[in-house]
Amino acid sequence: MPALAAPVADERDALRQFLHLHQTAFLAVSYGLTDAQARSTPTVSALSIGGLVKHATGVQHGWVRRARHAPAPPPADDRPMAERVAEYHDEYVMRDDETLDQLLQALTAQNAETLSLLDHVDLDTPVPVPRDAPWFPRDVQFWSVRWVFHHLIGELGRHAGHADIIRESIDGATMYELVAAAEGWPETDWLTPWRPGSAVQHQA
Repeated sequence: MPALAAPVADERDALRQFLHLHQTAFLAVSYGLTDAQARSTPTVSALSIGGLVKHATGVQHGWVRRARHAPAPPPADDRPMAERVAEYHDEYVMRDDETLDQLLQALTAQNAETLSLLDHVDLDTPVPVPRDAPWFPRDVQFWSVRWVFHHLIGELGRHAGHADIIRESIDGATMYELVAAAEGWPETDWLTPWRPGSAVQHQA
């Protein structure tokens, strides 16, 4: 998992590298956690690391589906609204019957699917703006696939920041320490890789 995006060659490569950077941030921030820690909500927020991993997976799935079907809309979801709303809220919660390993496997698979689409899709393809949520604009008819991938970079970056704060509240670990541990970086005067038990453990 990278600590910084790799050098970029062109627009598509830039989208890929920065998307990959934010995708792998969720793997780093989860590094070394138990299921109980990943499920915990140690801040005033209701969010957990596990819930954010689920959302990072779900938000990519939804937007990739829209980009893949563009310029047509994706197939309609004919389920009752209550069922759809319940699924939306569940996306932010790590349930007792879920494990962190399962959630990370799903995220890794979705990360690969997202990047695979980016490798060949026409970035100028129009993407119809949905009308089924209040945050979608009423005065815009289409985005582009390019817009979709920029939106995903922003969305994942925002939630990776949430995850950073939650992880630090759990055991004091910060992103570079976790990346260093996961990648096997040597200890330096600047940075000590995270180790189990190396920080104060906070209970939710």
